[in-house]
Amino acid sequence: MNRLAPRRRTSRLTYPALIRHLGGFGLFLVAIVDSSPLPTFGGLDILLAILSARHAEPWYYYASIATAGSILGSVLTYRAAHTAGADYLSRKFGKRRVRKLMQSFERWGTGAVALSTAVPIPFPTSAFFAIAGVLNYSLRKFIIVVGFCRGLRYCLIGWIASRYGRHFIRVLSHPKEYLGWLLGIAIALAIIIATAILLRRAYAAEDHHRLHQ
Repeated sequence: MNRLAPRRRTSRLTYPALIRHLGGFGLFLVAIVDSSPLPTFGGLDILLAILSARHAEPWYYYASIATAGSILGSVLTYRAAHTAGADYLSRKFGKRRVRKLMQSFERWGTGAVALSTAVPIPFPTSAFFAIAGVLNYSLRKFIIVVGFCRGLRYCLIGWIASRYGRHFIRVLSHPKEYLGWLLGIAIALAIIIATAILLRRAYAAEDHHRLHQ
């Protein structure tokens, strides 16, 4: 036996590598967890960008899977909170935080759900999903808003990652270095969403006024 022979390196499959190896299925699982109270720390956006940049499948394939998993995860969170009630939310997120989030949700409603799902910066998204369930927010409207905003967000991430690859992945992996750009994008999206909601309310109020003339 030759003791000087080089040893073979045993490759260990780490958790992130395993998720990447699972491809679309792994992305779907992470998307479900990302819409639950369990933190993923932006892992879904990063994984979506990595898979889209590899071009093994078209970017819209991964964006669709991420959107589908996110919708399923959000509905599970909505249903669980609807069944458990407000006391469960207070135990899970804290009474003070839940009270503030409920006030925001009662004031903004659809806007709170839309903004938290569309903007790629830290938001208490799962808490808003749970509050929507507790306050008996329309499930049909909830699915439409989450699906549209998540789909828009993931299509944007997938498309940019497929074109700019590693550079965009670096932005998502090190957001503090590009905080100005990310905040600019977040503010732009927030303005677009807020404008759409205000215009919708204005048209609804105008129609209501016409009906009662």
